[in-house]
Amino acid sequence: MSVRVRRVYEPAEPDDGVRVLVDRLWPRGLTKDAARVDEWPKGVTPSTELRRWYHADRASFEDFRSRYRAELAAPDSVELLGSLRELARRGPVTLLTASRDPEHSHAAVLAGLLHD
Repeated sequence: MSVRVRRVYEPAEPDDGVRVLVDRLWPRGLTKDAARVDEWPKGVTPSTELRRWYHADRASFEDFRSRYRAELAAPDSVELLGSLRELARRGPVTLLTASRDPEHSHAAVLAGLLHD
């Protein structure tokens, strides 16, 4: 299974495979043509409350990861995660985020879950 995380602002690459935007909000200043997004499953994005808590309080990434994984245990999220796993079984998947630090973002948590 090939799943990677990239910033949505980086140009698309031929080996990206299916490009999946995993942010709840559309990235600022980016057109849909430039983003080249294939899927946008908003149901796997962190809740607004969790996102605000993480950014406002500068909580640890480990605390964020734990809370986010708990949110992803909801039935709707489990179904969407299954769909993403199926995409990854068929070929490369690139999770796209506008986060400035993709390695410490929800996209990294998602990538880890898809690899499990």
